[in-house]
Amino acid sequence: MLLYLGTTLGWFWSVGNGLQKYIPDGINLKIKKFRIFLFIPVVYLLLIFLLFGVASYGFSSGSNAAGGTVGILLLFIIPLHLFSMFCMFYLLYFVSKTIKTVELKRSVTFSDFVGEFFMIWFFPIGVWFIQPRINKIISN
Repeated sequence: MLLYLGTTLGWFWSVGNGLQKYIPDGINLKIKKFRIFLFIPVVYLLLIFLLFGVASYGFSSGSNAAGGTVGILLLFIIPLHLFSMFCMFYLLYFVSKTIKTVELKRSVTFSDFVGEFFMIWFFPIGVWFIQPRINKIISN
């Protein structure tokens, strides 16, 4: 899970930040929001590992306090999980919008980049179609 999420978020970071210099003047994408929303799933993943670490240690030691600790952590994890899912969808949106904005050299709507959005959503498959286009943009 760490390898997959690290690769995915690393690719999002490199595409979202790397293509900013190719965006035409006058078009402003919210790069700060993108960077913040990229950081949220990382924090969420660290909290999940903390939760599983605390829970597995508590249950293996036979402590009754482990159930209460897990319950309290779940109060934080569930809303953070939902917000992390929202952040991931925003990352898909931002990266696909950035790619299409650079390709078309104009402001785009969702209908312009819906194909890129779904290809990035199915990351291992879609990246095979999108990465050559990004390489072509950078080489020109």
